[in-house]
Amino acid sequence: MANDADGTDGTDDLAYAADRGRGILTPSDREFLLGRKTDYTDHSKKQKRNRIRRRLRNAILDFTILFESLEDRDRETVFNPDAADREAYTRGITDMLAFLHLGTMGYYTPFKDMLAEGVNKAEQELAGSDYRMVTVDFNVEPVGQIDVDAVIDKLERGAFDQLTDEELQAFVRLLAESEDFSATDLRADMKAQMSEFVERIDAANERRDRRVDELND
Repeated sequence: MANDADGTDGTDDLAYAADRGRGILTPSDREFLLGRKTDYTDHSKKQKRNRIRRRLRNAILDFTILFESLEDRDRETVFNPDAADREAYTRGITDMLAFLHLGTMGYYTPFKDMLAEGVNKAEQELAGSDYRMVTVDFNVEPVGQIDVDAVIDKLERGAFDQLTDEELQAFVRLLAESEDFSATDLRADMKAQMSEFVERIDAANERRDRRVDELND
């Protein structure tokens, strides 16, 4: 994603804040990577990149210590940001996973295997037992061409359960890129219908619960 001239893309001020405290990157590292500071010689640029790479490698190794030794309350505090910052942290977590996925392409252990093992270790930590075992499914399937007529036919019939995730993603993307589509108008229309939609969901849930009670009597 392209950045604006000031080094941000306009969607996440916290990540790009100049006065944010040091993380893996120092404030100077951020200024360098965002192109805010350009008075580097070729030699100093090379040194800067080398230092960033070394810190990244050490940060990866640090996660073994964090997983094994950081107290639960400290971890929970890290992942409980203020409401105003939640979007920025959510994006940071998403970008961290994207960075790991890109960085481990060609790595001798596939990303999906490390992801599965990591989730299993977390589940065992929660259970306090290595007998806790889960199956983790992770597949990357490209979204191909969709049959627009078939999708519209399903929508007109109300056959929403027949829509695949791939069809939904591709259709929404096509809709958003259409010149006749207005996200602002859609937002207003959707908000106007949401109350009725929620009422129908609640009514369906109540009918289901009553039916279960009747069957159990």
